[in-house]
Amino acid sequence: MAILEKHKILEKNATLLLIFSFLVVTIGGIVQITPLFYLENTIEKVEGVRPYTPLELTGRDIYVREGCYTCHSQMIRPMRDEVERYGHYSLAAESMYDHPFQWGSKRTGPDLARVGGRYSDEWHIDHLRDPRSVVPESIMPSYGFLLNRVIGPEHIAERLRTDRTVGVPYDQAMLQNAVADFRTQADAFGDLAALQSRYPGAQVRNFDRQPQLTEMDALIAYLQVLGTMVDFSTFEPDPNR
Repeated sequence: MAILEKHKILEKNATLLLIFSFLVVTIGGIVQITPLFYLENTIEKVEGVRPYTPLELTGRDIYVREGCYTCHSQMIRPMRDEVERYGHYSLAAESMYDHPFQWGSKRTGPDLARVGGRYSDEWHIDHLRDPRSVVPESIMPSYGFLLNRVIGPEHIAERLRTDRTVGVPYDQAMLQNAVADFRTQADAFGDLAALQSRYPGAQVRNFDRQPQLTEMDALIAYLQVLGTMVDFSTFEPDPNR
């Protein structure tokens, strides 16, 4: 009862309540924030995660530009129904080179964190051109115009350099070969070995099945890499994190 009586004093005195609330929030904040200053990195590094190739990065920019993130999240939560439907729960490391990352909670359509390799390029072309041809109940708008938008690598080196300023580890070789890598990934006429040495596991092919390099190529290249960098059959979480 004595504790309750003292608590009433705080409830009835706005100034005291404000002071004690501030103290509690301050102490709690210090307890949470201080340990972060002693960590080199708050994200567990995971083998296989790499920066996007120039073409994948271009596709990601198109994905953001067209507002795909407003209906599709890229965040699988560690709950049974999520994991059974979409696959292994999302790791922070998988989005460490995304600026901004595409996590979130809004889902009009399915989560796309593991969409890479789940469907063929032809399926993606049909789905983007006429969503209801493959998913009759879909309310997604058509993006068939991407097939007619030819793109080039004129500014791709500058794009990589911009991401490098915020911590994405694009090295000098990646910057110098950005134009060649951009073209090689879709047409396979360049140095494939060099491309894949810089970006291990990069998929190389004509993604939209057209002779010209289009925005559809770039977008499908991005979609097909989502969730494919980490080999979850060998992944083991760090027990110290």
